[in-house]
Amino acid sequence: MDLLWLLLNSVQVVFAGLWSAFWISVALIVCALARSRRPGLALARRVWAPGILKAVGARLEVTGLERLDRSQPCFFAANHQSWIDIPALFAALPMPVLFVAKRELGRVPFLGWFLKAMGMVLVDRADRKGAARSVAAAAQRLRQGWSLLSFPEGTRSRDGRLQGFKTATFAAAIEAGAPVVPIALAGAGRVLPRGSLRTRPGRIRIAIGEPILTAGLTRDQRADLARRARGAVESLLAGQRGGTFSALDAATEPVPSS
Repeated sequence: MDLLWLLLNSVQVVFAGLWSAFWISVALIVCALARSRRPGLALARRVWAPGILKAVGARLEVTGLERLDRSQPCFFAANHQSWIDIPALFAALPMPVLFVAKRELGRVPFLGWFLKAMGMVLVDRADRKGAARSVAAAAQRLRQGWSLLSFPEGTRSRDGRLQGFKTATFAAAIEAGAPVVPIALAGAGRVLPRGSLRTRPGRIRIAIGEPILTAGLTRDQRADLARRARGAVESLLAGQRGGTFSALDAATEPVPSS
């Protein structure tokens, strides 16, 4: 059985790499011809992400979509368990979304090209001046009408527990007057654990919370805004299982293979 899983995971890794390289190439060509990033983001949401999720046997369960106001840009703040969070969120959210990502990802072939071409916000947290420029870029994207998604924990959780939220990118939401929408993911950590390429079929639950309005706030209140967003995500995680949500259950149970 272990040998079969190893073989299957190897096939999945190869497929994911080839699938991503192909659709990134298509997206870059289409966007260059259209002189717009919208076709590339649409391909990511409607083709690339569903293909990755299907390949690993992940099923999405999304709640709270009715809370989204699609007429205005939002600043999404989500917990981070796994690399699979990214295709899950691309597929779950019903609008084009730009991500806040680590600057070093911009140097990865194909992925980096896509991030830069789509106008994703790349952040170097070790460079204070660079981080300030990234916040300004994030605020500009929001003002231009693009929704933005950040993982304020800064990195994937090691044990499923929600970590503290970094405050810098919340300044962008305040400057642009965009509502902060909390998102809780559960299950991604078991579908694809941190530090592993061994996927398992399973369900990924995505809960979208009530928007937190930022009108009237100042940059000095970004830490309080981050705490409110973290508290909302924590409540959503607890609500996933009626208040009995545990760190281990943050991944949900894998779906047995037939």
